[in-house]
Amino acid sequence: MPRPTVSFEFFPPQSLEASFRLWETVQMLAPLRPEFVSVTYGAGGTTRKLTHEAVTTLGKATGLRVAAHLTCVDATRAETLEIAEGYASAGITDIVALRGDAPKGAGRFTPHPEGFADSVELIEALAATGRFTLRVGAYPDRHPEAADDGADVRWLKRKLDAGANAAITQFFFEPDTFLRFRDACAAAGITAPIIPGILPIENWDGVKSFAARCGTKVPQWLDDAFAHARRDGREELLATALCAELCDTLIGEGVEQLHFYTLNRPHLTRDVCHALGIAPELALEKVA
Repeated sequence: MPRPTVSFEFFPPQSLEASFRLWETVQMLAPLRPEFVSVTYGAGGTTRKLTHEAVTTLGKATGLRVAAHLTCVDATRAETLEIAEGYASAGITDIVALRGDAPKGAGRFTPHPEGFADSVELIEALAATGRFTLRVGAYPDRHPEAADDGADVRWLKRKLDAGANAAITQFFFEPDTFLRFRDACAAAGITAPIIPGILPIENWDGVKSFAARCGTKVPQWLDDAFAHARRDGREELLATALCAELCDTLIGEGVEQLHFYTLNRPHLTRDVCHALGIAPELALEKVA
């Protein structure tokens, strides 16, 4: 069975300690030769400047292909395109284009009066420059704002038709969730790559809370499994085994790339990659 390529998502650091953690994460995962790495925005665009600094520094210091997250939140069209132009001038031509979450305390996303109304408008403007490889978000579980069960597929198609090159999904817990979504996308005429987003579970309570906010369904069997593992002190072992099994099943179903949400904690991601046969030595042989 062919080994998949991988990519990793990082957070921009907001403190000196976080900077060291990010660098440790990069140092540990870069030898796996990721297809690209991405750097997020904070909620409401709160880390816009930090994201720019992290993206440009990583690109220069590591030689990795770095993708910058860019959102529509709390910025005019001109300001957003100026940020994109700054990336292009720094040699960063990969962007993950997202609508973005509402600022903290706001109930729903509200466009800036002079900004992009949604991700489709942002993608159209970025694609028109001809300077970027554009990846977008996708939701195998129903997005909390989706009008119906088919809305996420229709919206993804609009984003791809607007000029996006590929999609990265929100995390999910069972392979069938992704596979059903992939089938629905194919039935809708979507041919662009859809990359499954993988979240190694460092903290089950935190992940459950995050899942509730973004609409990801939590299977009862998984909650029960972590409850048992916690009593036995084997949460990390369970997390590694479950994540590796999820990835292995996806690979068996023809998935060629996996995108890991690292949360700047690299150990579980590294261990899962090793379990899948993705190790530094093998990665180097592949590049050679």
